[in-house]
Amino acid sequence: MRRRHHVYVLASRRNGTLYVGVTGNLAYRVWLHREGRGATFTRRYGVKLLVWYVAFDEPLDGIAFEKRLKRWRRAGKLALIEKDNPTWRDLYETLNQ
Repeated sequence: MRRRHHVYVLASRRNGTLYVGVTGNLAYRVWLHREGRGATFTRRYGVKLLVWYVAFDEPLDGIAFEKRLKRWRRAGKLALIEKDNPTWRDLYETLNQ
């Protein structure tokens, strides 16, 4: 069985600083960000809330979507988050359920 890859968006707070990433282990990667051991950018700006993610069966599909999403304007990223998570709740706690 192949591992699923996830594209994810972290935020510092509602409408705050955003970070887009891709990983083969979402729960662990978000945990690293929350512990300050993820990207320097997320540590510097306090970006720790998992506000959106999507799974891909093929790693290259996830990587390609992450690259596209990073090029989106901020308004598009905000709309993507608001569509699935209008209250901007932290989805990290739901990952292991």
